[in-house]
Amino acid sequence: MEIRTLGDLSVSAIGFGCMGLTHGYPPFLTEAETIKLIHEVLASGCNFLDTAEIYGPYTDEMVVGKAICDRREQVILATKFGFDFAPDAPRQYGVPTALDSRPATIIKALEGSLKRLKTDYVDLYYQHRYDPKVPIEEVALTMQKLMDEGKIRHWGLSEAPAEIIERAHAVCKVTAVQNDYSLWFRGHENTILPLCRRLNIGLVAFSPLGKGVLALKKGQQWELRADDARHLFPRLNGDNLEHNMALVHVVQEYAERFGLTPAQLALAWVLHQDPHIVPIPGTKKSARLHENLAAAEVKLSAEQWDEFQRQVDSIELIGERYSGGMSQLVANK
Repeated sequence: MEIRTLGDLSVSAIGFGCMGLTHGYPPFLTEAETIKLIHEVLASGCNFLDTAEIYGPYTDEMVVGKAICDRREQVILATKFGFDFAPDAPRQYGVPTALDSRPATIIKALEGSLKRLKTDYVDLYYQHRYDPKVPIEEVALTMQKLMDEGKIRHWGLSEAPAEIIERAHAVCKVTAVQNDYSLWFRGHENTILPLCRRLNIGLVAFSPLGKGVLALKKGQQWELRADDARHLFPRLNGDNLEHNMALVHVVQEYAERFGLTPAQLALAWVLHQDPHIVPIPGTKKSARLHENLAAAEVKLSAEQWDEFQRQVDSIELIGERYSGGMSQLVANK
């Protein structure tokens, strides 16, 4: 697979988001099935795995660690810190909701992640969400300390405001920003993307398939289990979804016209936006894995992209990305 650069970190053009393996989007595979799938990811040319301590919590890192312990050199491994895991800390749906990026908490979090991931270093360590109680300069100095100790090799931020990214970068070079970015949500195009280009920071696009809705094929219905976390996303539910399906239909129509699947077109669009953007779709299905990774090989003419873009730009999506407290943790709603 083509290699892309995030700052000075080289990774496969498409990465693999591990969250849904154990968190948020049931049903889940068995541990043995999950490990087998991760091995298939690596064998398919994708070397960039993304997880976090909060996924599960902890269970995602644990299964990733078991999967890669005998092939660590094949993996560019990313994980995240930034939440308060104290027993009395507030939680929602079983996971922490309070932020904590104090240096002592970061160091403790990394120690736990390294143990669960069965490794002595992390390639890319993200602040999962910006903590306004802790100056970002203090976080950046902690990242530099961990780099000097060899425990992390690069660091980044997820869903942080542009001003915070720039301040962090001035203290300790930021390699990547991980943000929600897709045809389904383009809220960073006028703020974060220009900043990343100016500072030579890569963008890792999570939810590049719009939480899965952009992967729907013609005739497929959007159906979720009652315990699926995507019920919390207003843009994906009720009248909002009915209105927003217009975009899904455009993706389906043009994918058919270009000889692609909707998922491949949606991922290829993300890749097309900038050579330093790397999407990290997730899946629990082997066939979907190979379908997604094939998007790295999509070649469309400038005329085809222009026509598709005009149709996409004509549709205005409605509804917030997140509801309740979740919406307070992101820079762009």
